[in-house]
Amino acid sequence: MNTVMEQKIETGDVLELVLPDAAGVEAVSAMVLLATDEFVILDRCDGSTPFVLRFDELGDYRRFEPSL
Repeated sequence: MNTVMEQKIETGDVLELVLPDAAGVEAVSAMVLLATDEFVILDRCDGSTPFVLRFDELGDYRRFEPSL
């Protein structure tokens, strides 16, 4: 995955990113509940608790953009 630094993350975006977990790393999709200049609140939409990341903790991500 390649992050396009010019992309602005906004509330409602769906991101594909890699997160650390007990087994190493896990690729996940998450909806952005809130985005500020420093933080994003993400919801995996799987019944788990939403989580907060600083932008510098995001690592590589892709913003989902549906084709028309």
